[in-house]
Amino acid sequence: MRIGIVSDIHSNLFALEIVLEKLADLAPDMLACAGDIVGYGAHPNECCRKISDEVDLAIEGNHDFAVRSNDTSRMNPYAAAAAVWTNERLDEGSRTYLESLGPSGSLDADGEQVSVHHGSDTDRDEYVYEDRVDPDILRRCSSAFVVLGHTHVPFVRTFPAGMVINPGAIGQPRDGDPRASYALLDTESRACELMRVEYPVEEASEAILRAGLPMMLALRLSAGR
Repeated sequence: MRIGIVSDIHSNLFALEIVLEKLADLAPDMLACAGDIVGYGAHPNECCRKISDEVDLAIEGNHDFAVRSNDTSRMNPYAAAAAVWTNERLDEGSRTYLESLGPSGSLDADGEQVSVHHGSDTDRDEYVYEDRVDPDILRRCSSAFVVLGHTHVPFVRTFPAGMVINPGAIGQPRDGDPRASYALLDTESRACELMRVEYPVEEASEAILRAGLPMMLALRLSAGR
């Protein structure tokens, strides 16, 4: 089975549309999203509709939680400001969709489990970078494949028991590469390809500024930080 994997869209419709077009060309069997559909960017409702319509499994990220609960207590001032802005502008359909998301999820890929989490398997706010990946997470999740998000930094780690994947961020990469990041997992061949695609960063930045969101959120897109 071939699974397209996305994460950390952060209301960046410009990047999301291009990634979904690229994935459609690849024709995966399923699509999965590891959370943070909203937050930071200027198009939360449009991104919620896109993910709802096109993704088979999506889970709740920390920004999704903060926006739908209006609880920004674990956020820095920029993220909190964006979460409040987003909460005030969510339409009924987007709010209902965010409220429907679970903290984790799994897919059955021809008898093998693909487990999807945002931060770690125990805390959606925990940052799990490649050098901190413990193969024991595969045992804890009872899965051959574990998908994580949250760091905005892509990686694939392969262990004897399976594979841990972070597709990176569509909407706000933080590895020095401003291109949107996503992944394609082939569970039969046990291979995962990380992919990048350019999108109109300037348009996304200008939309953030026009919306009155913090300037830093616009400036960081071109730096990929």
